[in-house]
Amino acid sequence: MLLLLAMAIVGITLWYSNHIAEKIRDDERKKIELWSEAIKRRAELVNFTQNLFDQLKTEENKKAKLLGSAYNIISDPTYESDLTFITEYLWSNTTIPVLIYDEHGKLWNSVNLPAGKDSDSQYIDSLYKAVRKKNEPIELTEVGLKIYYDDSRLFKQLQATMDDLINSFISETVINSASAPVLVTDSTQTKVIRRGNIDTAQFATPQLLAGKLELMRSSNAPIQVDLPGQGKQFIFYEDSEVLKQLRLFPVFQLILIGVFLLVSYLSFSTFRKAEQNQVWVGMSKETAHQLGTPLSSLMAWSALLETQGVDPALILELNKDIDRLNTITDRFSKIGSVPELKEENIHEVMVTAIDYLQNRVSGKVKFSVKSSNENQTVHLNVPLFGWVIENLVKNAVDAMDGEGELNVFIQKEGRRVCIDISDTGKGIPKNNWKTVFEPGYTTKKRGWGLGLSLVKRIIEQYHEGRIYIKASEPGKGTTFRIELRE
Repeated sequence: MLLLLAMAIVGITLWYSNHIAEKIRDDERKKIELWSEAIKRRAELVNFTQNLFDQLKTEENKKAKLLGSAYNIISDPTYESDLTFITEYLWSNTTIPVLIYDEHGKLWNSVNLPAGKDSDSQYIDSLYKAVRKKNEPIELTEVGLKIYYDDSRLFKQLQATMDDLINSFISETVINSASAPVLVTDSTQTKVIRRGNIDTAQFATPQLLAGKLELMRSSNAPIQVDLPGQGKQFIFYEDSEVLKQLRLFPVFQLILIGVFLLVSYLSFSTFRKAEQNQVWVGMSKETAHQLGTPLSSLMAWSALLETQGVDPALILELNKDIDRLNTITDRFSKIGSVPELKEENIHEVMVTAIDYLQNRVSGKVKFSVKSSNENQTVHLNVPLFGWVIENLVKNAVDAMDGEGELNVFIQKEGRRVCIDISDTGKGIPKNNWKTVFEPGYTTKKRGWGLGLSLVKRIIEQYHEGRIYIKASEPGKGTTFRIELRE
């Protein structure tokens, strides 16, 4: 129920997060579409302004040429020419800068220079050098004068205004992109003209730039604009970092919830195991305590029977069972404490355990213990390990219905000593190979299903070994393997 509730919370959270992300994404796309349309409209306005500028430029050029023609007429007038109109035209010039030099290269006069520049020799020299390259001078040979003229001041103001308009358009295009990363490239898409909300390291080399543009193109189609004097340009943009992070938020949220659930499960499992251990320890200690009283009584009865002249053979068997009860009591008393492991001959321990059990189970079961090395030693706690063998053997005898073969083979593999216990019983389905070691698992009508769970605990927790089903086939038998360190 807790898992289903957690899954429901995760599902609702992810749905709501995705819903918000999609809504923000739609809103952002609408803004970008409006922004794109505004870019195109402003580009059209810039182009329209450029057309007006070109017309004014043409008119200003015509005026400059007419001015030059007027000076030529004055310098070489025809007989009885009326120069009144031409003179008036020359004096009506208020926009075209003019420099007049004498035959010795000395400034004779200047017209239409910026305010305060009439006496600025440095400015006049630079203007003189510039206009000499632009236009051929008009020579008035009769008076020994040369006239130099420049583009009109109005034309220059228009040119500066147009350049500012174009630069402002490109800059505002980037600035008004809000939080969306933007790159403005030339017509070849190999040079970045402007950037916005994007680090230069992402397009520092031609390869990085090509990859970045391809990534942005896959996200949104680039916007093409034609700017006067700039040519064709492309505006690339992609989703904002906020939207990208919001898209990833559900993933991180899912990971966070998953980690939380995992930690909760592990904590719950740890507490559950700790509680189980406390139950095991408490039950074991109580069992050892309860066995102590009748065991002491049996020992007293054995001594009394011996004084009564009872058959010594019977007394011997009784004492064996009393010793066995002492061993069982010792086993239970060791649960919950760290057992002492000693180096023991594993072959001898197995033979002793099997001999004791062989006399107390069906005579139709054949036992055998074989070792690749009968002097092999391992670190064991004999009472607890004997408990393991007792549980495995009894389960095997039950699986064989009291008739069959039980074979033990001991060998060394690498740094581990392996003990294989095989029977010819009913076998265990493969899907139950791990389940058999869980508390409560049993195929018997009577029993708690704690035997193999206790076996696993003794081998893995107390002996730092492993126990598992090596092989099993229904109807043919099962082989349990125990691995212990030397």
